[in-house]
Amino acid sequence: MSRAIVLLWACALILLPATILAQNLGVNWGTIASHPLDPKIVVNIMKDNGIKKVKLFEADSIVLNALAGSDIEVMVGIPNLFLQNLSESYSSAQAWVKENITAHVGKGAVNIKYVAVGNEPFLSSYKGAFTKQTFPALKNIQKALNDSGVGDKIKATIPLNADVYYSSSNKPSDGVFRDDIKDLMTQIVRYYKENGSPFLVNIYPFLSLYQNSNFPSDFAFFDGGHQINDKNVEYDNVFDANFDTLVWALKRAGVPDLKIIVGEVGWPTDGSGNANKDNAKKFYDGLLKNLASNKGTPLRPGKMEVYIFGLLDEDMKSIEPGFFERHWGIFTFDGKPKFPMDFSGNNNDKPLVAAKGVQYLPKQWCVYDKIGTDDGIADQMSWACSHADCSCLMEGASCFSLDNAHRISYAFNSYYQTNDQDVESCKFDGLAKIVTHDPSTQNCVFPIQIVSAGERRLSFGYGAIAALISLLSLFTLV
Repeated sequence: MSRAIVLLWACALILLPATILAQNLGVNWGTIASHPLDPKIVVNIMKDNGIKKVKLFEADSIVLNALAGSDIEVMVGIPNLFLQNLSESYSSAQAWVKENITAHVGKGAVNIKYVAVGNEPFLSSYKGAFTKQTFPALKNIQKALNDSGVGDKIKATIPLNADVYYSSSNKPSDGVFRDDIKDLMTQIVRYYKENGSPFLVNIYPFLSLYQNSNFPSDFAFFDGGHQINDKNVEYDNVFDANFDTLVWALKRAGVPDLKIIVGEVGWPTDGSGNANKDNAKKFYDGLLKNLASNKGTPLRPGKMEVYIFGLLDEDMKSIEPGFFERHWGIFTFDGKPKFPMDFSGNNNDKPLVAAKGVQYLPKQWCVYDKIGTDDGIADQMSWACSHADCSCLMEGASCFSLDNAHRISYAFNSYYQTNDQDVESCKFDGLAKIVTHDPSTQNCVFPIQIVSAGERRLSFGYGAIAALISLLSLFTLV
């Protein structure tokens, strides 16, 4: 009997790290897609893969209803465009909380833990557009949560990009909040401390590498190599160094022990030279192993709460930051896992469970018809790519090496699939035709779109103009 107990205890010890990691690991679920998956299918993806937390970017009632009864912990987002109204009107904050929070909580309902007020509203590239609105909106939302009787369990916080703090020496110990928002950030973090809210930060090692050609590539991963010595503390990866730069900034703001949650961290798989599946797998293997060890960072040892960005690819995200923006998912747009991942952090490669019950459009593609004149091809290709997703054609991306005919076909097919295979969307002034044989190559997939669960969004956002300009260089006749 005692031997059986010892055996069971040993098994429990083996399973414990995976359980701990799963409890503290979440995903970001974005829906900026031309053909979003059925929310019920997405919830099942999370359940089948043991994902216990999810961060949403907006309060979509269909998504929230799909999460009801799943016991998945939810962070509900508020888009930046709502901040002005919520900052000026407490009654609007009350109405928002009533419609999007209290209507969904309770026994057997949605397990809401946080409200994310805005989305990186203090980005320096926004030039202060949301600086005055965000903190008042945060306070109104938290007060509305309190007044509705759920404020003790549901806390409001602001998802912030890591550019809200910096170090003049590139060492964590010199970490401070950005000069233009230092006083505001001090007020916010002290408010967090008073109200029991966490600091929510997005950390992207990929962007450090993407934005700086001199950045040491091994420092973006978790394999060691490049090191920084800071007051006898060694850092061998930028994730830990960035996190502890924030810790120092919080110390200087008078809240050294404030809880920190990493709201977004990930690695894209296409659209740029370093954005590929091999690098993404390498990054996640290191990250998950690091999290499973519960060693934390040098200044914050222990377990960390982290949300992976993201769950699914989104083919309508703005490409202003880069063409990789549409490829952050650990699953493709239709719920297929991109590479093996071990959420236990034990480097036991195993395939994730794919989406079930996905319905596809017919197996047909729109391709370039070489019969006829080449006049107008560049214009037609640019038109297609400014109204659909051609990010895989960019330099360093998976389809960049295609010959001209296949590049044109990829663009035409992307537009055709985005428009639900409407025959009129495969005209292109007589330069295209519909085929039933798959034109995909070994490295470049010509996708077939899914039967959408929701209405297609009507605009690609402010990245469309950049796409049109960039795509003129995609096509050169040889």
